[in-house]
Amino acid sequence: MLERLDPMTGIDRSAADALVEGRHGDPFAVLGRHHLGDLTVIRALYPGAVSVEVVDTESGAAVKRLDPAHPGGLFAGTLPGLSRYRLRIQWPDAVQETEDPYAFGLLLGELDLHLFSQGTHYEMGRVFGARPMRVDGISGVRFSVWAPNARRVSVVGDFNSWDGRRHPMRLRASAGVWELFIPRLGKGERYKFEILDANGTPLPQKADPLARAAEAAPGTASVVASADPFPWTDGDWLSRHHGEDRLTQPISIYELHAGSWLRISEDGNRMLDWVELSQRLIPYVVKMGFTHIELLPIMEHPFGGSWGYQPLGLFAPTGRHGTPEDFAYFIDRCHASGIGVILDWVPAHFPTDVWGLARFDGTALYEHEDPREGFHRDWNTLIYNLGRNEVKGFLIASALHWLEEFHVDALRVDAVASMLYRDYSRNDGEWIPNRYGGRENLESVEFFKHLNSIIRTRCPAALTMAEESTAWPGVTRPTEEGGLGFDFKWNMGWMHDSLHYMQEDPVYRRYHHGSMTFGMVYAYSERFILPISHDEVVHGKGSLLGKMPGDDWQKRANLRAYFGFMWAHPGKKLLFMGSELGQHAEWNHDASVHWDLLDDPAHAGLQRLLADLNRLYTSENALHFGDLDPQGFEWASADDAENSIFAMLRYSADRTSIVLAVSNMTPVPRQNYRLGVPEAGCWREVFNSDAAIYGGGNLGNVEAWTEDHPAHGRPQSLSLTLPPLSTLYLIWRREGS
Repeated sequence: MLERLDPMTGIDRSAADALVEGRHGDPFAVLGRHHLGDLTVIRALYPGAVSVEVVDTESGAAVKRLDPAHPGGLFAGTLPGLSRYRLRIQWPDAVQETEDPYAFGLLLGELDLHLFSQGTHYEMGRVFGARPMRVDGISGVRFSVWAPNARRVSVVGDFNSWDGRRHPMRLRASAGVWELFIPRLGKGERYKFEILDANGTPLPQKADPLARAAEAAPGTASVVASADPFPWTDGDWLSRHHGEDRLTQPISIYELHAGSWLRISEDGNRMLDWVELSQRLIPYVVKMGFTHIELLPIMEHPFGGSWGYQPLGLFAPTGRHGTPEDFAYFIDRCHASGIGVILDWVPAHFPTDVWGLARFDGTALYEHEDPREGFHRDWNTLIYNLGRNEVKGFLIASALHWLEEFHVDALRVDAVASMLYRDYSRNDGEWIPNRYGGRENLESVEFFKHLNSIIRTRCPAALTMAEESTAWPGVTRPTEEGGLGFDFKWNMGWMHDSLHYMQEDPVYRRYHHGSMTFGMVYAYSERFILPISHDEVVHGKGSLLGKMPGDDWQKRANLRAYFGFMWAHPGKKLLFMGSELGQHAEWNHDASVHWDLLDDPAHAGLQRLLADLNRLYTSENALHFGDLDPQGFEWASADDAENSIFAMLRYSADRTSIVLAVSNMTPVPRQNYRLGVPEAGCWREVFNSDAAIYGGGNLGNVEAWTEDHPAHGRPQSLSLTLPPLSTLYLIWRREGS
């Protein structure tokens, strides 16, 4: 240690020690250019450097060699005033020339900081984090991070050998945000934040909560993303969907996990990247007739086995499949092919990884301090503290980031039920009541209302969908009417009831008939999606085909009949990948869908059946008008439990066409089965799950004419042949329509 410091540097020993030891919380008070009376002093901290020179930017000439002011790498010197200068650093094996990061003034505007603190900075992803930009004509990256209780925060990365002493940041105390502009950095730089807590204890280096890119797992660093706009070509798609009522359109969703839809076995079982997915997945979805793709969470997540449901990078597409630009390209190609994109989004909780959000600045910043509010025992994760404006704003800005920056069409919000109830999965004494003594999480209720209101204002064409498994009232009711404001809710009750019924041996199904009809009791209480999701085909639950009883033929026939029933039942549709093939094994996130099954005509037939159902559903108004409007649905027969037969009538909006859907859920064919229908004339069979092209026995009707034989309260009826374990659709059209 030097005995004393040059008094002309204007700092005392303790300040110099704090700087070189990485403890100084106000580096701009010491580093950079400062005026001492008539003199100008420049101080620079470069541990490990041999020497530092000041270079006149105008002439390019070195004007001053700074003196060593501390053996830990602090250099200082006085010189006449310069309008602009650079630093030339001599390292043991290289020379670096750069502008001084500590020569720049305040970076973030007061309005940005104010909105951040209020939780109303809806463009947070465009302002905070790491932003390539020009400041005073100099190219570089502006870094900023929220850590209000930290003593010191530094940016670390490959550019400074991950040394937290090199680039300590400036605190904007009004918002608890730290900032620093580092010249001559750009897109692609890896970085993290090094933080000392309030006691001066160093924390594990933290990834940027607002990073817009991240390195591929198992790496954990954030990556500086480009600030250049993506060259979108989906203007027609956006303008076409901006004005239409998207709630009433047919929606058939192909849910998939991007990492296991298809693996390349010849190349180490690797995943496809976004460009490859655009080339292979999109044509498949178009061929299958789905209207939307729903991706399991693609936000950056450390553990692949969480399938993305434990994300840490809520603004960054996972590096597993390429860059943010690659992801934007994938969405652009989806829109060019007429396919909407839905992202699963997780505001309920986050993992405890030390380099993530957990105790980010040494305190419970994003989470609750009390584990009765802040720890999810089901998943061993931490729960966001929605009582903090900054956290609420962070999450809303994340949602808008995907909708606005990536042109995503909808967000499916995961684990909504776990957010709505304070006692979710907790015993008495393990949770804290709300201020009224109840179990409802009032902060979450307010959050969802705020989220959906803002999305409706800023992104009116976007949809939000709630995975909510309870009977919470008004999930899809508008916020101005007291609801949560979602556009759709997953109908978990229908899913569980109908799958329970289908798993029963047909001989016992008569005792469970109500499981298939009960869904219509509440079908119009919310706007529903009927989901057969990933959760039903993992972790010992078996595949969808494996749930069906009987031998192989009966299993496939049951599944074909079930799909026919589902596509006729009111509600938008969702099916998880692999189920359309009749995959035998449950889903494995480390392997592909079993595409080799398509070599078997029986499995290829099931796939064809799904494609035909989608085309009928999207083209026939009668099959989707009643998804949300009760005028579009009527039971033709709902009480034939003895024969396990269900018959639904689906009406078009103008009543010019009617679809009769009849399901026979026993292996017994029914001849001359009589059903009353509302209109006389010819009813043409347009779908038969028992058709030979689907792998069935080819028993059916082609067409049927009504007879003046009253049945089911109607003056005319049809006499039908019902194949075993089947669903039929017959359509009536008014003449001239």
